[in-house]
Amino acid sequence: MTPDRRSWLCHSAWRTAAMAFFNRSLGHLGTAREAAAQESGSAGSGVSRAVAMKATTLPAVRRGLEYLARTQNPDGSFGTGLYARNIGVCSLAGLAMMADGSTPGRGPFGRVVDRALAFLSDCCRDSGFVAQSESASHGPMYEHGFATLFLAEAYGMSRFPGLREKLASAVRLIIETQNREGGWRYFPERRDADISVTICQVMALRAAKNAGLFVPPSTIDRSVAYIRRSQNSDGGFMYQLTMGGPSKFPRSAAAVVALNNAGIYDGPEVERALDYVMEFLPGSTAATMENHFLYGHYYAVQAMWQAGGERWRRWYPAIEAELSKRQQSDGAWLDSVSPVYGTAMACLILLMPRNHLPVFQK
Repeated sequence: MTPDRRSWLCHSAWRTAAMAFFNRSLGHLGTAREAAAQESGSAGSGVSRAVAMKATTLPAVRRGLEYLARTQNPDGSFGTGLYARNIGVCSLAGLAMMADGSTPGRGPFGRVVDRALAFLSDCCRDSGFVAQSESASHGPMYEHGFATLFLAEAYGMSRFPGLREKLASAVRLIIETQNREGGWRYFPERRDADISVTICQVMALRAAKNAGLFVPPSTIDRSVAYIRRSQNSDGGFMYQLTMGGPSKFPRSAAAVVALNNAGIYDGPEVERALDYVMEFLPGSTAATMENHFLYGHYYAVQAMWQAGGERWRRWYPAIEAELSKRQQSDGAWLDSVSPVYGTAMACLILLMPRNHLPVFQK
């Protein structure tokens, strides 16, 4: 195992990042351009990210966050219709508000984040599974992964009773349901695995590790091996080892983020994957033909942020311009899952230069 693999953020480093995040959340000073320029490239990793938000981007994000706040249900969940009260959608909406600087009970959307935390806490079962049976689901382990990520980011910024215990149980369930290949699938059982669900769990485990919870190195080692075996010769990633198949942009962008979250930021597999993802630069012909647009770009913007340099300088302005054209008059962004999901994802993408969430930092 390389030193980078052992250099996951320790608990004290996470606390420092969390406190810096908390302090930044106490106010939004200056103009949108000044705030974005001040925080752009602030990860402290030595990687060049000299790209600031446009002056219009932060106000657009705030309209999106206000849309989310308006759609929050009395129980702290979000949305209506098929995906109403969905665990994953609620978690992403809460993360979007935290990415803007609000924390549970603090900041412009602090009360909204607090209610989302209360809802998700109520959905934590004794087994550790975070689930809500009344909502439509693309796969319960997707939702569990996003919920664990949200709980881990909120931990340390909230005095919510029992949060550490519930987070620890959620993490333990992920660890115990890893299958023999090293991955995860739709349900909390060890039967099979796919790259997309696996990546969601790896990111949740990274956030939990940052927060000071124990994650066995062997769990991460096995997941990294699974991801590496899933890479195709073109640099992209297949869906399942057992089935093979072509590379696709969304899961390939997500795979880069999973490797980053495991402490792998460079190397031939990362470079080949980044080259593949760059073929789908927003605005290109290839990009317009891809499904799961916002899901893919949620991961792609993280991958390019960590890569920095020319890749980031090209990617962020391109996705910023594309999303500015897609925002609706009510502040929402549409997606086939739901407008709440689409809006949360778009806000997380556009807020990447602010670098508030500890899981986005090296």
